[in-house]
Amino acid sequence: MTLKKTAAIVTLMSGCALTTLHVGHADAMTLMDLFRRNRAPETLQTLPEVAPAPAQEQSAPARRSASSSPAPRVVGPKYYTYKAEAPRRIETDRLVDPVVTGSLRPDLVSTGNTTPLSDIRPYMPSVTAYAAPDVAKTIEAYYAGTDALIWIDAAGVNNRARAAMAVLADAASIGLDPQDYAVTLPSETPDATDMAAREKSLVSFEIRLSAAVMTYVQDTVRGRIDPNAISGYHDFKRKDVNLAGKLRVIAASHDVAAFLATQTPSNPEFTALRDELKRLEATADGQPRIEIPEGTLLKPGIADPGMPAVVAAIKVKGSDALKTDHTATLAAYQGSEDYTPDLVALVEGFQKENGLKPDGIVGRASIRILSGGDSNADKIAKLRIAMEQARWLPADLGSRYVFINQPAFTASYHDAGVEQFNMRVVVGSKTNQTYFFEDQIQTVEFNPYWGVPQSIIINEMLPKLRSDPGYLDRLGYQVEVAGRAVSSYDVDWYGSTKGVSVRQPPSDDNALGELKILFPNAHAIYMHDTPSKSFFKKDMRALSHGCVRLADPRRMAAAVLGTTVDDVAKQIAGGRNKGVSVPGRIPVYVAYFTAWPDKDGRIAYFDDVYDRDMYMNRAFDATRQVRRIEG
Repeated sequence: MTLKKTAAIVTLMSGCALTTLHVGHADAMTLMDLFRRNRAPETLQTLPEVAPAPAQEQSAPARRSASSSPAPRVVGPKYYTYKAEAPRRIETDRLVDPVVTGSLRPDLVSTGNTTPLSDIRPYMPSVTAYAAPDVAKTIEAYYAGTDALIWIDAAGVNNRARAAMAVLADAASIGLDPQDYAVTLPSETPDATDMAAREKSLVSFEIRLSAAVMTYVQDTVRGRIDPNAISGYHDFKRKDVNLAGKLRVIAASHDVAAFLATQTPSNPEFTALRDELKRLEATADGQPRIEIPEGTLLKPGIADPGMPAVVAAIKVKGSDALKTDHTATLAAYQGSEDYTPDLVALVEGFQKENGLKPDGIVGRASIRILSGGDSNADKIAKLRIAMEQARWLPADLGSRYVFINQPAFTASYHDAGVEQFNMRVVVGSKTNQTYFFEDQIQTVEFNPYWGVPQSIIINEMLPKLRSDPGYLDRLGYQVEVAGRAVSSYDVDWYGSTKGVSVRQPPSDDNALGELKILFPNAHAIYMHDTPSKSFFKKDMRALSHGCVRLADPRRMAAAVLGTTVDDVAKQIAGGRNKGVSVPGRIPVYVAYFTAWPDKDGRIAYFDDVYDRDMYMNRAFDATRQVRRIEG
């Protein structure tokens, strides 16, 4: 292979691309996956018709004459201005008999813990209270169809109400905002001469507290934020919460606090986040941050004025084991700017224990950790976002699953509820972001074809093809139009690419490497091998077109197939394109958490590579604003 050809292929091998035009079926992995099943590619509605142009009808000079037309572009999903669900007024007027008026009967204020609604409803005053539409509907249905109030009795506010309010007031401990559930207690010393005002105050409290409790339950089960309203990169089906059933349970419960506690996720990951939040909120920020000069880039053998600050930071941030291993180096250091071999070994040890590439080069990633990383306040903010996002996932991640955390650039395989291994990955660049969703692994494909997504054909190949139509032929790519093989030279690249399929056959140069692991989804994202191994040595690995490249794809394939790495190697050595079904379905979480527990339950913090935490905070603010409606 010529050097020129190799360079051209490497340019295209930045991983699979996001299919940024919507695909009609969930099992459409790539355009070429569809073709190999003898199905026509999905129609891409935004592009006009195209057909191969016979040489006698349109020559190369004729194509070049169209060069004034601008090349089209495929753009990715967008981030939205978050619009929180607006509360509506709870229609308490429907619970009042318009014919009968009066006040509470005297015999209702003397005995009992629960006031029969059948006795009070004809005299129930209209009150003003607001809640999200589904919560409001639940409240209206409950009080229209039951014979008992929940939170008040003949003596006023009951113990059940006080227990519920204590839980709501502690909502911050599980990552929620207590102000979203704040309810004012009625006066303890009412005006005995104004019974109507007293009754209205109690009924208002009853309705408001029911709305607050149901809002709390819904929030802690599924989260306050609708992920799909944040961006097109978020793809989740919001959880259904049986509010009516939960309200009935609460009304019958003798321990409301215990029931509400069961609504909060209790999986090990959420528990670790909650415990870390509690610890940080009880702890003042630790030692002051050590400032390392901006722009510092230490390379072995080169003197740098930032060297003393780096050594000082390692003395503070390094583990006891690291400092023991390098006792002599630390004791002998006198503040020199020289980056000596002994100091290089010290830095490499620090990098290794912090999950960085141990190359001795002190750049942005190393400096972030050395200078103290996130402050306590920053960590608390990340924890609250992580707890919110964790609610989007199943309450139980499963016994066996794969978890990809994009900000950590890692993928981990779990079996029997325990992490079995963890590997480095490459995810989408900021302009080609990987989605945040969950799916199920179904197939491992050995010696795969790479079906080039439309986004790469249009954004990256098309400009080259307009000046050099035979470009794909020379690189060994296969081109088809409407299912018919053609030369890339015979396609009118000034027309549309609709109906044009491009794929790279299995080879040592294939962009997907030896294998890919499929979990069919509308975003055409999957895990795969890559010939570009050098990317795994980088600390910042948001470098692909959106798919997830694995540092050790054979190990992951063996794990999900329930076989050995040797067996995977044999499948690859056969050289034949072959798909093998995964026994059972294995959940895969293509996740985005800037705070997440490691296998030992310790919380690790990561950079917000896509700025998604910023959008989450905006969503929190928008939700907070619409919920502050006063009755």
